[in-house]
Amino acid sequence: AQVTKARGIAVVCAIAPYESSRQYGRRLVEATGGGFVLVHVATPIEVCEKRDGTGIYKKARSGELKNITGVDDPYDVPKQPDITIDASQVSVREAVHSIVLHLEAAGYLASEQAGV
Repeated sequence: AQVTKARGIAVVCAIAPYESSRQYGRRLVEATGGGFVLVHVATPIEVCEKRDGTGIYKKARSGELKNITGVDDPYDVPKQPDITIDASQVSVREAVHSIVLHLEAAGYLASEQAGV
């Protein structure tokens, strides 16, 4: 929120599994006059587990780790995301491109077509 007070842009990759946490973050930022864009990376847990190079999901499934989102801790699907990306269906490059297009359309970024 302090960054937006100074007219800056903050890109935050937060693991926020609860709707209440996401709404709290939105309220904090918007209270300072800043814009808030919620990007929901809606990737099936099976894909997350398959890509897990650290073994967190395997440890959670075996009971070695507790409170892992989507395994034994709930996940609230965002009710009103600004953009949704299924990372099992698009490449990282395509996902980033979708986000940039959204930010341009919302007026947060100048588009290349605008000569910037």
